[in-house]
Amino acid sequence: MPGHRKPALTAKSVGGLKYFKRLQPLFARLHDIGTDNDHAGNRQLHFDHYASLILLYFFNPGLTSLRGIQQASCLDKVQQKLGVPRTSLGSLSAAARVFDPEPLQDIIAELAAEALPLESGREAEVLRGLTAVDGSLLPALPKMAWALWVDDTHRAAKLHLHFDVFKGVPCRATLTHGSGNERHQLRATLSADRLYVIDRGYAEYQLFQDIINAKSSFIGRIRDDADYRVVEERSLTEDARRAGVVWDRVVWLGGSQSGQVFQQTLRIVAIATGKTDRDGQPEVLLLASNCLDLDAAWLALGYKFRWTVELFFRWFKCILGCQHLLSTCQNGVAIQVYLALIASLVITLWTGHKPTKRTFEMLCHYFSGWASESELLAHIKKLDELKKAKSKKV
Repeated sequence: MPGHRKPALTAKSVGGLKYFKRLQPLFARLHDIGTDNDHAGNRQLHFDHYASLILLYFFNPGLTSLRGIQQASCLDKVQQKLGVPRTSLGSLSAAARVFDPEPLQDIIAELAAEALPLESGREAEVLRGLTAVDGSLLPALPKMAWALWVDDTHRAAKLHLHFDVFKGVPCRATLTHGSGNERHQLRATLSADRLYVIDRGYAEYQLFQDIINAKSSFIGRIRDDADYRVVEERSLTEDARRAGVVWDRVVWLGGSQSGQVFQQTLRIVAIATGKTDRDGQPEVLLLASNCLDLDAAWLALGYKFRWTVELFFRWFKCILGCQHLLSTCQNGVAIQVYLALIASLVITLWTGHKPTKRTFEMLCHYFSGWASESELLAHIKKLDELKKAKSKKV
């Protein structure tokens, strides 16, 4: 109906705030960030307050805008449980430009380290540290001039994400304009003891060597016409044949110029996908890796897990609702995106399971006061039982 307004937010429609207590010590580190810009010394809304309110936004469907978040800050229950003051719309808007999003990266890393593997068994043991890396675009408004993408009529931000496959959680992220180079972002965020699985967009020989120099490994798709010199032709195991492996070779990758960056031999494994290419020929993927000791079947499986990051992007944008941006400045968008990743992490930590649409809905019902804590715990118990039943079948 024209002129129809949503009912006012009340204390009864905001529940479950005790679950935020786990985050309060982490957010407390943010309290003094931005005080350098507070020349008058009268700031009441600090970064930890702002972060708590944005996090509440993700779990309460009644909060759809900054104005709704401002209204929530006026509730005694929210103020007491989250330790936030009553704030104004102007303060919330200004906060997106004042606070530095980078300290949120440390919180993401700490929560990811705390998460336990959701998958166990031989796969998780052999492919330990498997991390899927990719980028995804977030639609931006035309007035967001910083969000360069394609041309002046298109705008987007890009989330560059590291996803821990067996924990089922994001573990590192950066945000750039839509044209941000994915290879440069990965190079700048490499860490040790990871097995990075990457698509052909990351196929840069210097990046491969940089991953090795960072004391990590990789499984990455390369061009079908990649140049290389064969050092050893390896025989295939039955497991490798069943995984679609066509051949397995130890090589010096690259030509006389491009191959000079490598300090060691690598592995190339050809995988038949069972599909056909544009010319009607059987499709074969070439995977490069520095994992010389793994059976080729494990490399094929590791590359299949790359799709876990794509599934996470779908959850992140379509279910968690990160396509609606609360701020138009890059700083504010980064804060929102990093807090959304934290929201996803705490769902996994709270429930012990990957976040799904049904679980997220149940949490929203709980935080909105529609579901009781016992009903939420019953939902989690059912997830536990389903997981146990599934593991017994396997």
